[in-house]
Amino acid sequence: MTPSPHAEALGRARTAADFAAVIALLDSDLKTAAARKLELEKAKGRAMFGRGDLAAARIALSEANAVVALLEKTREAANERRAAAQSEDCVDIAALADEIRANAASLDERWRMAHWLVEQLRQQLFDADALRGAVATANSQLDAAGVANLKINPTAVRRAAVTGRRATAPARLSAAAIQADRLLLSLLSPGGALDPRPALGAPVGGIAGRYSLRGRGRG
Repeated sequence: MTPSPHAEALGRARTAADFAAVIALLDSDLKTAAARKLELEKAKGRAMFGRGDLAAARIALSEANAVVALLEKTREAANERRAAAQSEDCVDIAALADEIRANAASLDERWRMAHWLVEQLRQQLFDADALRGAVATANSQLDAAGVANLKINPTAVRRAAVTGRRATAPARLSAAAIQADRLLLSLLSPGGALDPRPALGAPVGGIAGRYSLRGRGRG
C-alpha cells in the first residue's frame, strides 16, 4: 500500500489549524476516491455479465478500496492529532491568561507604588521649598547684620544633595515613559525645573541683559 499523498504534510503539522488544513485536503481526496470506487463497482457488475474484463475490474476495485481505506485511516489519525493540538492550544491559552493576570496584578502594584512615591516626592518638595525660603530670609538678615560670610547658598546645597547614581533606563522604553523620565530628571539636573541658576558650565546672559543701555550700572 502506497503512503497517503498528505502524509508528509500531516507529519509537519503542529497546530490545530495545520491539522484542519490537512483534513480538508483528505476530505477532498476521499470524495474523489469514493466516486472512483463507485464507478469501479459498477464496472465490475457489468463485467460479471460479460461486458468487460472481470479480472481487471476486480484489481482496479481492490486498489480503489485500498486508497479509500488509507485515506480514511489517515483522516482518522489527523482528527486525533488535531484534537490533541486543540487541547495543547487550550493549555497554552490558559497559561497565557494566567501570565496576563499576573502581569496586570504586578502593573497595578507598580502604579500604586508610583503614586505613593510621587505623593512622597511632592511632600518632600513642599518641605524643601519652605526650607529654601527660610534660608533665603536668614541670608537677608545676615546681609543686613554685615556677616555675609555666614550666608548659605541653597542652590549649592541642592546640587550637592542630588548628586549620585541614577537608575539606568531600559533599552526598550515607551515614548510616554521616556517623557516622564526626562521630567523627573529635570528636577535633579542643574538648570532644571527646580534649579533657579543655569546649568553648570552654561553661558551666562549677555552684558546688555545685566547693564542698562546707557551704561549707568546694573539694570
